[in-house]
Amino acid sequence: MHVPRFWREIPNRYGLVGTRCGHCNRIFFPPRAICPNCRRVGQLEPYRLSGRGRIYSFTTVYSGPGDFREQIPYVLAIVELEEGPRVMAQLTDCQEEEVRIGDEVELVFRRIKEEGEEGIIHYGFKARLVRARPQPGA
Repeated sequence: MHVPRFWREIPNRYGLVGTRCGHCNRIFFPPRAICPNCRRVGQLEPYRLSGRGRIYSFTTVYSGPGDFREQIPYVLAIVELEEGPRVMAQLTDCQEEEVRIGDEVELVFRRIKEEGEEGIIHYGFKARLVRARPQPGA
C-alpha cells in the first residue's frame, strides 16, 4: 500500500466513516465519490457509522494467508451494519460454536497483525458478539 493512500484512508479505516448520499439517503462503506444507487455526484457527505450490526454470514478459516497463520482457526463474518452497509470482519472473543447468523455484534478496534522485524503493528476493526449483560440482583 502506498503511504499517501494509507493516510487518506485513515478516517474511514480507523474512524468507521463512510458516506451518505444527500439525494437518496443511502449510506455506503467504504466511502464513495459517486452514489452507486442514484449516480449523483457531489451529493455525498461523510457519515460516521455506529459499528453495530448483525451477522449476515460467516465461515471458519482453517488455512489463511501468511499474516494470519498464527490466528488459525478464526471466524470471518459478513456483518450487516445498522445503517445498511455490509463489511467483512474477523470475529473476536468467541468460539465458532457460539456464532449464529443474525447474532448482534459490535465493531471493536483491535490489533490486526504485526509486520516485519521492526514489529510495525497494524490496527483495525474486528467484530465482537454482543452478549446480554446480567441484570444486577438477577
